[in-house]
Amino acid sequence: MISKKAKKKPVEGQSIIVEGRDLTVGYKDKTVWHDANFSVKRGEFVAVIGPNGAGKTTMFRLLLGLQQPTAGTLKIFGRDPQRGNSKIGYVPQRHSIDNDSNIECMELVRLAFSGNKLGFSLSSADEKKAASGALAAVGATELARKSLNSLSGGELQRIYLAEALVSNPEMLLLDEPLSNLDIKRAKDLVGLISRITRSRNVTTFLVAHDINPIIQFLDKIIYVANGKVATGTPDEVLTSKSLTKLYGTHVEVLHDSMGHILIHSLQGLEAEHEDETNAD
Repeated sequence: MISKKAKKKPVEGQSIIVEGRDLTVGYKDKTVWHDANFSVKRGEFVAVIGPNGAGKTTMFRLLLGLQQPTAGTLKIFGRDPQRGNSKIGYVPQRHSIDNDSNIECMELVRLAFSGNKLGFSLSSADEKKAASGALAAVGATELARKSLNSLSGGELQRIYLAEALVSNPEMLLLDEPLSNLDIKRAKDLVGLISRITRSRNVTTFLVAHDINPIIQFLDKIIYVANGKVATGTPDEVLTSKSLTKLYGTHVEVLHDSMGHILIHSLQGLEAEHEDETNAD
């Protein structure tokens, strides 16, 4: 077993929200990964992990309708992915508003709400109520009147999460929200994301490099590496047998005295983790 902590039991009748079948994706003449098969149910917390350049962010581009597969099918909510899907709340690696901005947190979240409601007449009271609710959901009510440039990294991520939640999405896509956070703040943020996932029955995808801060909260892993995709529970994917098959070279999954996981190979795995390409 990877973790001794009890996992959430699947709810009978959970609908499938995302389903990929024989999915292949690439850029120009380069295939990033191929023949991927996976499904994700409503309310599941899923980590998308793998080395740099393997195609983790490409997975998000597909889900957001920003890129089309070169082969196979991908369905979200039973339909082809489409740009601007209001059912998806997205936190990118790089925010469109610089975190050095002096815009207030309440204003940022309020604008996200009004931006999702273009074409409707909304009072400022409606916007403020929605923004206040989103800030409260992430434990950031006290940050409402603070500017972005005064926040710590952990506080910024909570505000960006509130911004994604303000339209009450059915799916969250969080692209490396733990980057540049220390261990404690990373675990606190993942705990918050997990509580939101469970309480709102939201399907959550989180891209991460380090599995250790998040593993105890996960229902499923999508591991992207070596042009292939492995998916399943943490106990199914994070094994020497599974990752050896994925990488095509012998891989050891080791556990230290603190229960942390180390994925190790003597034949080039470390070098692959350092490979930066545009695919990711």
